[in-house]
Amino acid sequence: MPDLLRASSTGAGGSPADVVVVGGGVAGLVVARELARGGATVLLLEASDRLGGEVGRHTVAGIDLDSGAESFATRGGTVAAYLDELGLADDVVLPDGRGAWVHEADGQAFPLPRTGLLGIPGDLTDPDVLQVIGVEGAALAERLDAQPAEVGADETTVGPFIRARMGDAVLDRLVTPIVGGVHSRHPDDLLVDRVSPGLRRALLREGSLAAAVLSLRALAPAGSAVAGLRGGNARLVDALVADLERLGVEMRLGAVVSALDASSVTVDGERLVADAVVLAVGDGAGRALAGRASSAPGLITLVTLVVREPALDTGPRGTGVLVAPGALDVRAKALTHATVKWPWLADLAGGRHVLRLSYDSPVVEDGTPDAELRAVAIADAAVLLGVPIDPDAVEGWARVAWDAPLAAPVTDAEEARVAPVAPLDGVHRVGGAVAGRGLAAVIAQSRATAAALLSGGVGQLAARSD
Repeated sequence: MPDLLRASSTGAGGSPADVVVVGGGVAGLVVARELARGGATVLLLEASDRLGGEVGRHTVAGIDLDSGAESFATRGGTVAAYLDELGLADDVVLPDGRGAWVHEADGQAFPLPRTGLLGIPGDLTDPDVLQVIGVEGAALAERLDAQPAEVGADETTVGPFIRARMGDAVLDRLVTPIVGGVHSRHPDDLLVDRVSPGLRRALLREGSLAAAVLSLRALAPAGSAVAGLRGGNARLVDALVADLERLGVEMRLGAVVSALDASSVTVDGERLVADAVVLAVGDGAGRALAGRASSAPGLITLVTLVVREPALDTGPRGTGVLVAPGALDVRAKALTHATVKWPWLADLAGGRHVLRLSYDSPVVEDGTPDAELRAVAIADAAVLLGVPIDPDAVEGWARVAWDAPLAAPVTDAEEARVAPVAPLDGVHRVGGAVAGRGLAAVIAQSRATAAALLSGGVGQLAARSD
Protein backbone atom coordinates (compact mmCIF):
# COMPACT_ATOMS: atom_id res chain seq x y z
CA MET A 1 0.00 0.00 0.00
CA PRO A 2 1.47 3.42 -0.90
CA ASP A 3 2.64 5.67 1.89
CA LEU A 4 0.81 8.71 0.51
CA LEU A 5 -2.89 8.32 -0.33
CA ARG A 6 -5.45 10.83 -1.51
CA ALA A 7 -8.46 10.83 0.83
CA SER A 8 -11.45 9.41 -0.96
CA SER A 9 -15.20 9.24 -0.49
CA THR A 10 -16.99 6.14 -1.63
CA GLY A 11 -20.16 8.19 -1.94
CA ALA A 12 -18.47 10.32 -4.56
CA GLY A 13 -17.55 7.38 -6.70
CA GLY A 14 -14.00 7.14 -5.35
CA SER A 15 -13.14 10.74 -6.26
CA PRO A 16 -10.66 12.58 -3.99
CA ALA A 17 -12.15 14.18 -0.88
CA ASP A 18 -11.82 17.93 -0.51
CA VAL A 19 -12.00 17.89 3.29
CA VAL A 20 -11.12 15.39 6.00
CA VAL A 21 -13.06 15.89 9.24
CA VAL A 22 -11.43 14.31 12.30
CA GLY A 23 -14.03 13.57 14.97
CA GLY A 24 -17.60 12.32 14.68
CA GLY A 25 -19.31 14.19 17.50
CA VAL A 26 -22.07 16.69 16.77
CA ALA A 27 -19.57 19.34 15.66
CA GLY A 28 -17.92 16.98 13.16
CA LEU A 29 -21.27 15.78 11.84
CA VAL A 30 -22.58 19.33 11.40
CA VAL A 31 -19.48 20.67 9.66
CA ALA A 32 -19.38 17.59 7.38
CA ARG A 33 -23.05 18.06 6.46
CA GLU A 34 -22.62 21.76 5.68
CA LEU A 35 -19.55 21.12 3.55
CA ALA A 36 -21.24 18.30 1.63
CA ARG A 37 -24.35 20.42 1.04
CA GLY A 38 -22.04 23.11 -0.36
CA GLY A 39 -20.59 20.73 -2.95
CA ALA A 40 -17.44 19.51 -1.20
CA THR A 41 -16.59 15.83 -0.91
CA VAL A 42 -15.95 14.90 2.70
CA LEU A 43 -14.33 12.04 4.59
CA LEU A 44 -15.21 11.84 8.29
CA LEU A 45 -12.99 9.87 10.68
CA GLU A 46 -14.13 8.76 14.14
CA ALA A 47 -11.85 6.86 16.51
CA SER A 48 -14.63 5.16 18.51
CA ASP A 49 -17.28 2.69 17.38
CA ARG A 50 -20.15 5.23 17.35
CA LEU A 51 -21.00 8.69 16.11
CA GLY A 52 -22.44 11.55 18.12
CA GLY A 53 -19.85 12.14 20.84
CA GLU A 54 -21.54 13.42 23.99
CA VAL A 55 -24.97 13.09 22.39
CA GLY A 56 -26.00 9.45 22.37
CA ARG A 57 -28.40 6.89 23.79
CA HIS A 58 -28.36 3.83 25.96
CA THR A 59 -31.02 1.44 27.20
CA VAL A 60 -31.66 1.22 30.94
CA ALA A 61 -34.33 -1.13 32.32
CA GLY A 62 -35.77 -1.42 28.83
CA ILE A 63 -36.06 2.35 28.26
CA ASP A 64 -34.08 4.13 25.52
CA LEU A 65 -32.54 7.20 27.17
CA ASP A 66 -30.09 9.95 26.35
CA SER A 67 -26.66 8.94 27.60
CA GLY A 68 -25.34 12.51 27.39
CA ALA A 69 -26.89 15.90 26.74
CA GLU A 70 -30.68 15.71 27.15
CA SER A 71 -31.59 19.37 26.52
CA PHE A 72 -30.37 22.42 24.61
CA ALA A 73 -30.46 26.18 25.10
CA THR A 74 -33.27 27.94 23.26
CA ARG A 75 -31.47 31.32 23.23
CA GLY A 76 -31.16 32.67 19.70
CA GLY A 77 -33.20 29.83 18.19
CA THR A 78 -30.05 28.24 16.72
CA VAL A 79 -30.78 24.63 17.64
CA ALA A 80 -34.51 24.84 16.92
CA ALA A 81 -33.82 26.24 13.44
CA TYR A 82 -31.34 23.47 12.72
CA LEU A 83 -33.75 20.79 13.93
CA ASP A 84 -36.33 22.30 11.60
CA GLU A 85 -33.91 21.80 8.67
CA LEU A 86 -33.56 18.17 9.69
CA GLY A 87 -37.33 17.64 9.86
CA LEU A 88 -37.50 17.41 13.64
CA ALA A 89 -39.23 20.70 14.48
CA ASP A 90 -42.53 19.06 15.39
CA ASP A 91 -40.78 17.01 18.07
CA VAL A 92 -39.18 19.91 19.95
CA VAL A 93 -40.64 19.94 23.48
CA LEU A 94 -40.34 22.21 26.51
CA PRO A 95 -39.62 20.88 30.00
CA ASP A 96 -42.13 20.79 32.82
CA GLY A 97 -42.57 24.26 34.29
CA ARG A 98 -41.97 23.34 37.93
CA GLY A 99 -38.30 24.30 37.73
CA ALA A 100 -35.30 23.04 39.68
CA TRP A 101 -34.17 23.30 43.31
CA VAL A 102 -30.79 24.02 44.90
CA HIS A 103 -29.28 21.89 47.69
CA GLU A 104 -27.19 24.12 49.90
CA ALA A 105 -24.01 23.36 51.84
CA ASP A 106 -25.97 23.16 55.09
CA GLY A 107 -28.23 20.45 53.66
CA GLN A 108 -31.27 22.66 53.14
CA ALA A 109 -33.05 22.67 49.77
CA PHE A 110 -34.96 25.52 48.11
CA PRO A 111 -36.64 26.16 44.76
CA LEU A 112 -34.41 28.21 42.49
CA PRO A 113 -35.69 31.78 41.98
CA ARG A 114 -37.55 32.33 38.72
CA THR A 115 -36.45 35.95 38.17
CA GLY A 116 -32.78 35.21 37.58
CA LEU A 117 -30.35 34.60 34.75
CA LEU A 118 -27.89 31.75 35.35
CA GLY A 119 -28.73 32.18 39.04
CA ILE A 120 -28.05 35.94 39.10
CA PRO A 121 -31.12 37.51 40.73
CA GLY A 122 -33.10 40.11 38.85
CA ASP A 123 -34.98 40.99 42.03
CA LEU A 124 -33.08 40.83 45.32
CA THR A 125 -36.31 41.27 47.29
CA ASP A 126 -37.91 38.14 45.80
CA PRO A 127 -38.87 35.80 48.67
CA ASP A 128 -37.31 32.86 46.76
CA VAL A 129 -34.01 34.78 46.59
CA LEU A 130 -34.15 35.68 50.29
CA GLN A 131 -34.85 32.06 51.17
CA VAL A 132 -31.65 30.92 49.46
CA ILE A 133 -29.12 33.66 50.26
CA GLY A 134 -30.65 35.05 53.45
CA VAL A 135 -31.49 38.61 54.47
CA GLU A 136 -27.86 39.54 55.15
CA GLY A 137 -26.69 38.11 51.82
CA ALA A 138 -29.41 40.03 49.98
CA ALA A 139 -28.60 43.25 51.85
CA LEU A 140 -24.92 42.96 50.92
CA ALA A 141 -25.84 42.20 47.31
CA GLU A 142 -28.04 45.31 47.17
CA ARG A 143 -25.25 47.51 48.58
CA LEU A 144 -22.70 46.15 46.13
CA ASP A 145 -25.07 46.45 43.18
CA ALA A 146 -25.77 50.07 44.07
CA GLN A 147 -22.15 50.94 43.22
CA PRO A 148 -21.43 52.77 39.95
CA ALA A 149 -21.96 50.47 36.97
CA GLU A 150 -18.28 50.62 36.10
CA VAL A 151 -17.38 48.68 39.25
CA GLY A 152 -16.76 45.09 38.22
CA ALA A 153 -17.69 45.68 34.58
CA ASP A 154 -14.11 45.07 33.50
CA GLU A 155 -13.99 41.65 35.20
CA THR A 156 -13.82 39.10 32.39
CA THR A 157 -14.57 35.93 34.37
CA VAL A 158 -17.85 35.06 36.03
CA GLY A 159 -16.64 34.56 39.61
CA PRO A 160 -14.91 37.93 40.14
CA PHE A 161 -17.69 39.67 38.19
CA ILE A 162 -20.44 38.35 40.51
CA ARG A 163 -18.35 38.92 43.65
CA ALA A 164 -17.81 42.57 42.70
CA ARG A 165 -21.49 43.23 41.97
CA MET A 166 -23.39 40.98 44.40
CA GLY A 167 -21.00 39.18 46.76
CA ASP A 168 -20.15 35.65 47.77
CA ALA A 169 -23.63 34.53 48.85
CA VAL A 170 -25.10 35.08 45.39
CA LEU A 171 -22.05 33.52 43.74
CA ASP A 172 -21.79 30.44 45.96
CA ARG A 173 -25.45 29.68 46.67
CA LEU A 174 -27.09 30.62 43.34
CA VAL A 175 -24.67 31.12 40.46
CA THR A 176 -22.10 28.38 41.05
CA PRO A 177 -24.62 25.47 41.24
CA ILE A 178 -26.21 26.55 37.94
CA VAL A 179 -23.17 27.68 35.96
CA GLY A 180 -21.03 24.83 37.29
CA GLY A 181 -23.75 22.33 36.45
CA VAL A 182 -24.05 23.58 32.88
CA HIS A 183 -20.38 24.15 32.07
CA SER A 184 -18.70 21.63 34.43
CA ARG A 185 -16.25 24.30 35.58
CA HIS A 186 -16.14 26.80 38.42
CA PRO A 187 -17.33 30.33 37.54
CA ASP A 188 -13.80 31.60 38.26
CA ASP A 189 -12.67 29.72 35.12
CA LEU A 190 -15.42 30.89 32.75
CA LEU A 191 -15.63 34.01 30.60
CA VAL A 192 -18.65 36.22 31.29
CA ASP A 193 -18.98 37.01 27.59
CA ARG A 194 -19.10 33.32 26.71
CA VAL A 195 -21.51 32.27 29.46
CA SER A 196 -23.85 35.25 29.03
CA PRO A 197 -23.08 37.39 25.97
CA GLY A 198 -24.11 41.01 26.46
CA LEU A 199 -24.36 40.89 30.26
CA ARG A 200 -21.44 43.26 30.92
CA ARG A 201 -22.74 45.72 28.33
CA ALA A 202 -26.21 45.53 29.89
CA LEU A 203 -24.69 46.35 33.31
CA LEU A 204 -23.15 49.54 31.94
CA ARG A 205 -26.37 50.42 30.13
CA GLU A 206 -28.79 49.69 32.99
CA GLY A 207 -26.67 50.82 35.93
CA SER A 208 -26.99 47.66 38.05
CA LEU A 209 -26.54 43.93 37.57
CA ALA A 210 -30.09 43.17 38.74
CA ALA A 211 -31.51 45.60 36.18
CA ALA A 212 -29.21 44.13 33.52
CA VAL A 213 -30.58 40.63 34.24
CA LEU A 214 -34.17 41.83 33.96
CA SER A 215 -33.43 43.65 30.69
CA LEU A 216 -31.88 40.54 29.13
CA ARG A 217 -34.77 38.38 30.32
CA ALA A 218 -37.21 40.86 28.76
CA LEU A 219 -35.41 40.57 25.42
CA ALA A 220 -35.54 36.76 25.47
CA PRO A 221 -38.47 35.02 23.76
CA ALA A 222 -41.22 33.75 26.02
CA GLY A 223 -40.89 30.18 27.19
CA SER A 224 -38.25 27.99 28.74
CA ALA A 225 -34.51 28.66 28.51
CA VAL A 226 -34.04 25.04 27.43
CA ALA A 227 -35.86 22.54 25.27
CA GLY A 228 -35.45 18.94 24.19
CA LEU A 229 -36.56 16.40 21.62
CA ARG A 230 -39.41 13.97 22.10
CA GLY A 231 -37.65 10.62 22.08
CA GLY A 232 -34.36 12.14 23.23
CA ASN A 233 -31.61 14.38 21.89
CA ALA A 234 -29.92 11.36 20.32
CA ARG A 235 -32.44 11.72 17.49
CA LEU A 236 -30.40 14.71 16.33
CA VAL A 237 -27.46 12.38 15.68
CA ASP A 238 -29.71 9.88 13.89
CA ALA A 239 -30.94 12.64 11.57
CA LEU A 240 -27.43 13.99 10.90
CA VAL A 241 -26.02 10.56 10.08
CA ALA A 242 -28.94 9.80 7.74
CA ASP A 243 -28.38 13.10 5.94
CA LEU A 244 -24.64 12.47 5.61
CA GLU A 245 -25.37 9.08 4.06
CA ARG A 246 -27.78 10.71 1.63
CA LEU A 247 -25.13 13.31 0.72
CA GLY A 248 -22.52 10.63 0.05
CA VAL A 249 -20.18 11.41 2.94
CA GLU A 250 -17.94 8.50 3.88
CA MET A 251 -17.83 7.93 7.64
CA ARG A 252 -15.15 5.61 9.02
CA LEU A 253 -15.47 4.29 12.57
CA GLY A 254 -12.49 2.96 14.51
CA ALA A 255 -10.22 5.30 12.54
CA VAL A 256 -7.53 6.47 14.98
CA VAL A 257 -5.68 9.55 13.74
CA SER A 258 -2.05 9.72 14.86
CA ALA A 259 -0.99 12.98 13.17
CA LEU A 260 -2.43 15.78 11.05
CA ASP A 261 -1.57 19.09 9.48
CA ALA A 262 -3.28 21.62 7.23
CA SER A 263 -3.45 19.27 4.23
CA SER A 264 -3.06 15.72 5.47
CA VAL A 265 -4.16 13.22 8.12
CA THR A 266 -2.34 10.06 9.17
CA VAL A 267 -4.75 7.27 10.09
CA ASP A 268 -3.95 3.58 10.54
CA GLY A 269 -0.47 4.16 9.13
CA GLU A 270 -1.73 5.86 5.96
CA ARG A 271 -1.29 9.52 5.15
CA LEU A 272 -4.39 10.94 3.48
CA VAL A 273 -4.05 14.23 1.61
CA ALA A 274 -6.90 16.71 1.24
CA ASP A 275 -7.47 20.37 0.47
CA ALA A 276 -8.48 21.11 4.06
CA VAL A 277 -8.52 19.38 7.44
CA VAL A 278 -11.09 20.06 10.18
CA LEU A 279 -10.37 18.96 13.74
CA ALA A 280 -13.56 18.22 15.70
CA VAL A 281 -12.33 16.53 18.88
CA GLY A 282 -12.29 17.41 22.58
CA ASP A 283 -9.65 19.15 24.62
CA GLY A 284 -7.49 16.20 25.53
CA ALA A 285 -7.39 14.58 22.08
CA GLY A 286 -6.79 17.95 20.45
CA ARG A 287 -3.83 18.69 22.68
CA ALA A 288 -2.33 15.28 21.97
CA LEU A 289 -2.65 15.72 18.20
CA ALA A 290 -1.17 19.20 18.51
CA GLY A 291 1.81 17.71 20.33
CA ARG A 292 1.04 19.66 23.49
CA ALA A 293 1.41 18.09 26.90
CA SER A 294 -1.46 18.55 29.30
CA SER A 295 -2.71 17.23 32.58
CA ALA A 296 -5.51 14.68 32.48
CA PRO A 297 -8.82 16.46 31.88
CA GLY A 298 -10.68 14.49 34.54
CA LEU A 299 -14.09 12.91 34.15
CA ILE A 300 -17.74 13.78 34.33
CA THR A 301 -19.67 10.63 35.28
CA LEU A 302 -23.41 10.40 34.70
CA VAL A 303 -25.33 7.76 36.65
CA THR A 304 -28.86 6.88 35.52
CA LEU A 305 -31.28 5.14 37.86
CA VAL A 306 -34.67 3.72 36.87
CA VAL A 307 -36.71 3.52 40.07
CA ARG A 308 -40.21 2.37 40.95
CA GLU A 309 -41.05 4.55 43.95
CA PRO A 310 -44.56 6.05 44.33
CA ALA A 311 -43.29 8.76 46.70
CA LEU A 312 -41.52 10.33 43.72
CA ASP A 313 -44.76 10.68 41.74
CA THR A 314 -45.38 14.21 43.05
CA GLY A 315 -41.99 15.49 41.82
CA PRO A 316 -40.92 16.56 45.33
CA ARG A 317 -37.99 18.68 44.09
CA GLY A 318 -39.33 19.74 40.71
CA THR A 319 -37.27 18.90 37.64
CA GLY A 320 -34.10 18.29 39.63
CA VAL A 321 -31.60 19.58 42.14
CA LEU A 322 -28.34 21.51 41.76
CA VAL A 323 -25.79 21.19 44.55
CA ALA A 324 -24.00 24.19 46.00
CA PRO A 325 -20.25 23.93 46.77
CA GLY A 326 -19.38 22.65 50.20
CA ALA A 327 -22.28 20.23 50.62
CA LEU A 328 -21.00 17.30 52.68
CA ASP A 329 -24.09 15.08 52.73
CA VAL A 330 -23.96 14.18 49.01
CA ARG A 331 -21.23 13.53 46.46
CA ALA A 332 -23.26 14.37 43.33
CA LYS A 333 -23.09 17.86 41.86
CA ALA A 334 -26.58 17.69 40.34
CA LEU A 335 -29.63 15.46 39.85
CA THR A 336 -32.20 15.59 37.06
CA HIS A 337 -35.62 14.05 37.71
CA ALA A 338 -35.98 13.26 34.03
CA THR A 339 -39.49 11.83 34.18
CA VAL A 340 -40.70 15.06 35.79
CA LYS A 341 -38.72 17.27 33.45
CA TRP A 342 -39.95 15.54 30.28
CA PRO A 343 -43.63 14.41 30.22
CA TRP A 344 -43.02 12.28 27.11
CA LEU A 345 -40.48 10.26 29.09
CA ALA A 346 -42.88 9.82 31.99
CA ASP A 347 -45.37 8.29 29.55
CA LEU A 348 -42.67 5.96 28.21
CA ALA A 349 -41.46 4.92 31.67
CA GLY A 350 -44.87 3.59 32.71
CA GLY A 351 -44.92 4.71 36.33
CA ARG A 352 -41.19 4.37 36.92
CA HIS A 353 -38.87 7.32 37.55
CA VAL A 354 -35.69 8.14 35.66
CA LEU A 355 -33.07 9.95 37.73
CA ARG A 356 -29.75 11.23 36.34
CA LEU A 357 -26.95 12.18 38.73
CA SER A 358 -23.65 13.78 37.70
CA TYR A 359 -20.29 13.45 39.43
CA ASP A 360 -16.93 15.10 38.86
CA SER A 361 -13.54 13.51 39.39
CA PRO A 362 -11.86 12.89 41.76
CA VAL A 363 -15.15 12.19 43.58
CA VAL A 364 -15.87 9.47 41.02
CA GLU A 365 -13.19 8.04 38.73
CA ASP A 366 -13.01 5.30 36.12
CA GLY A 367 -11.78 2.97 38.84
CA THR A 368 -14.71 3.54 41.18
CA PRO A 369 -16.34 0.09 41.50
CA ASP A 370 -19.83 -0.29 40.04
CA ALA A 371 -21.32 -1.53 43.31
CA GLU A 372 -19.93 1.45 45.21
CA LEU A 373 -21.12 3.96 42.61
CA ARG A 374 -24.61 2.45 42.46
CA ALA A 375 -24.94 2.63 46.24
CA VAL A 376 -23.65 6.22 46.33
CA ALA A 377 -26.06 7.31 43.59
CA ILE A 378 -29.07 5.76 45.34
CA ALA A 379 -28.11 7.40 48.64
CA ASP A 380 -27.51 10.78 46.97
CA ALA A 381 -30.84 10.61 45.13
CA ALA A 382 -32.66 9.97 48.39
CA VAL A 383 -31.02 12.96 50.09
CA LEU A 384 -31.49 15.33 47.16
CA LEU A 385 -35.13 14.39 46.57
CA GLY A 386 -36.03 14.07 50.25
CA VAL A 387 -37.52 10.59 49.67
CA PRO A 388 -36.15 7.26 50.96
CA ILE A 389 -35.22 4.97 48.07
CA ASP A 390 -35.02 1.25 48.63
CA PRO A 391 -32.15 -0.24 46.57
CA ASP A 392 -34.53 -3.07 45.64
CA ALA A 393 -36.80 -0.47 43.96
CA VAL A 394 -34.03 0.31 41.43
CA GLU A 395 -34.94 -1.69 38.32
CA GLY A 396 -31.89 -0.66 36.30
CA TRP A 397 -28.89 1.64 36.34
CA ALA A 398 -26.01 2.71 34.10
CA ARG A 399 -22.85 4.79 34.23
CA VAL A 400 -21.38 6.89 31.41
CA ALA A 401 -18.17 8.94 31.63
CA TRP A 402 -17.09 11.94 29.55
CA ASP A 403 -13.86 13.93 29.57
CA ALA A 404 -14.31 17.12 31.58
CA PRO A 405 -13.39 20.42 29.91
CA LEU A 406 -9.85 21.52 30.68
CA ALA A 407 -9.52 24.73 32.65
CA ALA A 408 -7.81 27.52 30.72
CA PRO A 409 -6.50 30.99 31.59
CA VAL A 410 -9.04 33.52 30.41
CA THR A 411 -7.75 36.97 31.31
CA ASP A 412 -7.44 39.66 28.65
CA ALA A 413 -3.66 39.59 29.04
CA GLU A 414 -3.70 35.92 28.05
CA GLU A 415 -6.35 36.15 25.31
CA ALA A 416 -4.26 34.02 22.97
CA ARG A 417 -4.53 31.18 25.50
CA VAL A 418 -8.31 31.34 25.98
CA ALA A 419 -9.00 28.36 23.74
CA PRO A 420 -8.10 25.13 25.56
CA VAL A 421 -6.29 23.93 22.44
CA ALA A 422 -4.14 26.21 20.31
CA PRO A 423 -5.05 25.56 16.66
CA LEU A 424 -2.49 23.84 14.47
CA ASP A 425 -1.33 26.05 11.63
CA GLY A 426 -3.94 25.79 8.88
CA VAL A 427 -6.06 23.15 10.66
CA HIS A 428 -9.63 24.34 11.22
CA ARG A 429 -11.12 23.65 14.67
CA VAL A 430 -14.76 23.12 15.58
CA GLY A 431 -16.52 21.87 18.71
CA GLY A 432 -16.97 22.75 22.34
CA ALA A 433 -13.25 23.28 22.99
CA VAL A 434 -13.36 26.42 20.83
CA ALA A 435 -17.07 27.27 20.56
CA GLY A 436 -18.04 26.78 24.21
CA ARG A 437 -20.28 24.12 25.67
CA GLY A 438 -23.80 23.54 24.45
CA LEU A 439 -25.39 22.52 21.17
CA ALA A 440 -26.26 26.10 20.22
CA ALA A 441 -22.64 27.27 20.34
CA VAL A 442 -21.30 24.11 18.67
CA ILE A 443 -23.80 24.15 15.79
CA ALA A 444 -23.34 27.87 15.09
CA GLN A 445 -19.54 27.69 15.08
CA SER A 446 -19.45 24.51 12.97
CA ARG A 447 -21.73 26.04 10.34
CA ALA A 448 -19.68 29.23 10.27
CA THR A 449 -16.47 27.23 9.78
CA ALA A 450 -17.98 25.28 6.89
CA ALA A 451 -19.25 28.48 5.27
CA ALA A 452 -15.79 30.04 5.52
CA LEU A 453 -14.18 27.00 3.92
CA LEU A 454 -16.68 26.94 1.09
CA SER A 455 -16.34 30.67 0.45
CA GLY A 456 -12.58 30.18 0.38
CA GLY A 457 -12.86 27.78 -2.53
CA VAL A 458 -13.01 24.32 -0.94
CA GLY A 459 -15.01 22.02 -3.19
CA GLN A 460 -15.15 24.43 -6.14
CA LEU A 461 -12.64 22.49 -8.25
CA ALA A 462 -14.65 19.30 -7.91
CA ALA A 463 -17.86 21.19 -8.68
CA ARG A 464 -16.39 22.65 -11.88
CA SER A 465 -15.12 19.26 -13.06
CA ASP A 466 -18.55 17.54 -12.64
